[in-house]
Amino acid sequence: MTGEQMKKKVIKIALLLIVVVLVLCSGYLLMALNWSYSKGDRVGYVQKFSEKGWLCKTWEGELQMLPVPGALPEKFLFSVRDKAVINRINSSIGKKVSLSYEQHKGIPTNCFGESEYFAVDAKVLE
Repeated sequence: MTGEQMKKKVIKIALLLIVVVLVLCSGYLLMALNWSYSKGDRVGYVQKFSEKGWLCKTWEGELQMLPVPGALPEKFLFSVRDKAVINRINSSIGKKVSLSYEQHKGIPTNCFGESEYFAVDAKVLE
């Protein structure tokens, strides 16, 4: 094998490795964003809801959950990706809401949301 053939072979192997790494990373990201670890509902008042970020703008919220009498209030931090849910939450600020969420563990960057809890629906209860 000549030096030129060897060079071409090394380039092909390097390109193949790059493609394999990109495919694996994309598959992991798709799995982390689309399969939920847990699902549930939280009830309370949306205390804070805003679009945040320097480069990656995400909608982040804070739900003040209704405590049992005598207990301290608890905050539930969440992110939202769906525009329809963003509009429902914006129109429900200050009202008692039921927030349906999905938990996605292992999301590699906060460009998709600062929290691992993603609100998928919001219903006004008052």
